[in-house]
Amino acid sequence: MPSNSDIEGMSADQENKLRPMNTNKISPHAYRVADLPTKKQTRFSFRPDGNERASIAKTMGLKSLKKLSFEGEISPRGRKDWRLTAKLGASITQNCVVTLDPVNTRIDAHITRDFQKELAEPVGDEFEMPEDETIEELGEYIDPYSIMQEVLAIEMPDYPRATNASVEDSVFTEPGKDAMTDDDAKPFAALAGLMKTSENPEK
Repeated sequence: MPSNSDIEGMSADQENKLRPMNTNKISPHAYRVADLPTKKQTRFSFRPDGNERASIAKTMGLKSLKKLSFEGEISPRGRKDWRLTAKLGASITQNCVVTLDPVNTRIDAHITRDFQKELAEPVGDEFEMPEDETIEELGEYIDPYSIMQEVLAIEMPDYPRATNASVEDSVFTEPGKDAMTDDDAKPFAALAGLMKTSENPEK
């Protein structure tokens, strides 16, 4: 988890990627694993309306979210595990980090999430994440609506720039400390891959 000093000077988009989503909140669209059919796929399709898109855009620091769709299925994998496969489509507008002019981006992404009942036990005192970032621990719920928002946060540009915008490397630092350039800051975006699917709020 990054500290406050890690994210000072970053844009709202970048800060949202660093902060994991609220894992205690289950959306109304979540599926209880115990209720999923074990002999066939469960299909889902989300196309949030204008009010929903506006709420998501505000949460993620977007100027606007014109289109958003998330379609896929949840399939049984053996006796205990499940796989979610889906396609995300979105049209977003962000402020250019240089000029503040609007920057439009089209996002199309295919994703897979494997939910496993039993993950490998950590060895020693340190907990290691699975090498495959598509693998997650199976909880009581699988929440594709929340996953839709996570994928959107991961896929949207870290540093949106207008076509003709140019600037020397930006630096992020505190007085008395070495400056952190754009290139130094980019690895933090990978932390978004650590976000987990929402689990049972009672846990």
